[in-house]
Amino acid sequence: MLTPVELEAFKLSLWISLSSVLCNLPIAILIAWLIGRYRFTGRALLDACVHLPLVLPPVVTGYLLLMLLGIHGPIGHWLYTTFQIRLAFTTTGAIIATAVMSFPFMVRAIRLSIEGIPRGLDEAARTLGAGPIDRFFQVTLPLIVPGILAGMITAFAAGLGEFGAVITFASNIPGQTQTLPLALYTALQSPSGDIAAMRIAGLSVLLGFMGLLAGEWMARTLRKHYGTASC
Repeated sequence: MLTPVELEAFKLSLWISLSSVLCNLPIAILIAWLIGRYRFTGRALLDACVHLPLVLPPVVTGYLLLMLLGIHGPIGHWLYTTFQIRLAFTTTGAIIATAVMSFPFMVRAIRLSIEGIPRGLDEAARTLGAGPIDRFFQVTLPLIVPGILAGMITAFAAGLGEFGAVITFASNIPGQTQTLPLALYTALQSPSGDIAAMRIAGLSVLLGFMGLLAGEWMARTLRKHYGTASC
């Protein structure tokens, strides 16, 4: 059985991961569409910026967020003085840190789906008079649904395990920013925290395993559905 603190960390992990996925979704679709469909100046730079969190240590990403969005950072200071909005060391800050770290996973999955669509379909729609926006919603979007769902599941699973960026930008505050990885870290700091650490680690493994199974099941279901539809 989980203690109240551990249960709160579990609920908070689910909420933060889900919120980060929903916040990322429209931006990830737009960026993946631009990178996957168009050639423009700065495309390689945009692609590099999207994937930068994958190669940077998570603590560095959290530190950069703190420098930008912290109360003394250029953006964070403006938000605080203008709207009294503070992002660092809050639940919102934990969502932002998780969203930044999981964003590349979602973009990559959606981009691969977009690049797998035959360009002839887009060209056919264009010759029939459909504009870029119409072609996106009527042709591209229905065909990349599997990639979108795969990206969401991958990003959600990655968000559940995020540690470095969250603890650096949002700290480790029980009930506000303490997710399961941070609760595990806290338990390991206590001489008598072995049992709690085992519970949290077991729950984390279970959640990750369930996420992988759900992703595989959804991928097979969608492949079967779209395969049948194409026949």
